[in-house]
Amino acid sequence: MITIIAKCSAKAGKSDELVKLARDLVKASRSEAGNVSYDFYADLADPTKFTFIEVWKDQAAIDFHNATPHFLGFVEKAEPLLAGPLDVALYQKLT
Repeated sequence: MITIIAKCSAKAGKSDELVKLARDLVKASRSEAGNVSYDFYADLADPTKFTFIEVWKDQAAIDFHNATPHFLGFVEKAEPLLAGPLDVALYQKLT
C-alpha cells in the first residue's frame, strides 16, 4: 500500500470553496476500486491550511485515480483557490 499526504493552503476568503470541492473529490475517490482510504483535514491552528491523507492499494491505483475526471476536475477548479502548489509526498508503511 502507498500513503499520499498532500498539503495545501487556500487563498484568503477561499477556504469554503476549497472545502466544497474537496468533499466532492473525497466522495468520488473513496468509490475507486484501488482506494483504501481518502480523508481531508483542516488545520486547527490555521483555517487556510488543509491536508489530504490517502491510502492506495498500489501505484496502478494512484495512476488510475490521477487520470479520473473527478481528480482532474478538482485540480483545475482548485488551482485558482490555492495560495501555492500542493505539497505532495508518497509513503510506504514499514511497520
